[in-house]
Amino acid sequence: MKAEFMAIIEPAPEGGYWAMCPEIPGANGQGETVEEAKDSLRDAIELILEDRREDILRGLPEDAIREKVEVL
Repeated sequence: MKAEFMAIIEPAPEGGYWAMCPEIPGANGQGETVEEAKDSLRDAIELILEDRREDILRGLPEDAIREKVEVL
């Protein structure tokens, strides 16, 4: 699945960078470079969304319809 999210990246006071995603509460990353911070943030977003998906699917009844929806 491909999706785009906003990354807000700021210099960290102790060096390196912090990154956060306003669309995904709790998704944060850090790194020595901007690219490392973005990679860290990407990993956090993937883990959060995967965990939310698994959590929701555990409670679905067997006859629930599961289909993908494309958002542009």
